[in-house]
Amino acid sequence: MEPNVLVLGGTTEATALCRAMAEADVRGTISFAGRVARPVRQPLPQRVGGFGGVGGLADYLRADRITHVVDATHPFAAQMSRNAIAACAEANVPLTALTRAPWSPEAGDHWTRVSDIAGAVAALDRPAERVMLAIGRLNLPAFAPHPQHWYLLRLVDPPEVPPPFPEHHILVDRGPFDAATDLALMRDHRISLVVSKNSGGRGAYAKILAARELSLPVIMIDRPELPKRRELHGVSEVLDWVAHASIDLGV
Repeated sequence: MEPNVLVLGGTTEATALCRAMAEADVRGTISFAGRVARPVRQPLPQRVGGFGGVGGLADYLRADRITHVVDATHPFAAQMSRNAIAACAEANVPLTALTRAPWSPEAGDHWTRVSDIAGAVAALDRPAERVMLAIGRLNLPAFAPHPQHWYLLRLVDPPEVPPPFPEHHILVDRGPFDAATDLALMRDHRISLVVSKNSGGRGAYAKILAARELSLPVIMIDRPELPKRRELHGVSEVLDWVAHASIDLGV
């Protein structure tokens, strides 16, 4: 039976996979959560919005006769990843994750690692700093308890409501970014502290390189824990898996 792949997208890796699938004439659909107003255009059919939890996703897999699921969501989209694991088990559909390795500190880095957003909020309980808060717009309200800081916010879309900070600057931009640009950005805004999720990959690493160059401290948020699953690290590996993973649609 011809593969029919559901790609759970939202990352540069997902875009690269969709391009490779289109070039290889592999049938599939990419799904976005809908949190970004202007998703990157894809060469595959796309859908936007949630599935309605584990049961809704399992129903979608069966109704659309999906043969394979590739979780290429952001490493911090933990709920979607958990739902995908459970739904694929329920619908008996093979699942793999297209992942990027997390960053590790190198010589010249000054990291304080925290386990989650709450840990990062707690770490900002300190005298006023000029903070580059690189955590996405959905998590901004969590940092409201620390209005003493000045915040640089780089967001894909303008926020729907003003951020909960008396002093801030919003930069609307989409990665990937380069180290020279981020170095100039941090110097221009006199950044003294960076808060970052450990997203991994190259597209968002520029701020880490810039912080290293400026000897700035970084509060690094560890990735959420997920149930055990198959993980692959390259587009070619995923295509090979699609070609060889067993398909069982119950027919």
